[in-house]
Amino acid sequence: MLVTKKAPNFKAKAFHSGKIKEVSLEDYRGHWVVLCFYPGDFTFVWPTEISHIAVGYATLQTLDVEVMSVSVDSVFSHKVWNETELSKMVDGGVPFPMLSDQTGAIGRMYGVYDEDVGVNIRGRFLIDPDGVIQAAEVLSPPVGRNPEELMRQIKAYQHNRKTGEVMPSGWVEGGQTLKPSNDLAGHVWEVWQPPKK
Repeated sequence: MLVTKKAPNFKAKAFHSGKIKEVSLEDYRGHWVVLCFYPGDFTFVWPTEISHIAVGYATLQTLDVEVMSVSVDSVFSHKVWNETELSKMVDGGVPFPMLSDQTGAIGRMYGVYDEDVGVNIRGRFLIDPDGVIQAAEVLSPPVGRNPEELMRQIKAYQHNRKTGEVMPSGWVEGGQTLKPSNDLAGHVWEVWQPPKK
């Protein structure tokens, strides 16, 4: 399990802002990073996810969050896909690096490379400014992830980092938080109740 552990570092070629360049996770140290793995370009669910994240990228930037997407496709495939499909879903196309992991080496480091099929499965990792993985989500192909939940998690982890408070189930920005203490242990029910249906 990688959550609470140092994120494995990597270098890879990426298609970004119309150019092919090399990027490293280490380049983003000091920032929050969302690392998204997916099976391949020109698939069905991932175009909906990457475009949804791309539309919210400006908001993520205001929270000091960088995004990288990773598949086994070449940077040339990323370029063609961005130009022929993604740019029709997002003005200007995808604004963050699209990494090429053709050997599956990065996917293996993160435990999302499917050796039988030869692709990365859809996994998302939230990495804090110290390079520690705070959250991970892995889904099978048919169901897309929710960028609103990603945003909620980012804000929650950032609030925790700033205040030391923890967020109860269903927390949203501005909602009730909990202050961990010996007195609170066994007494959460006195200060928090699940919403009634």
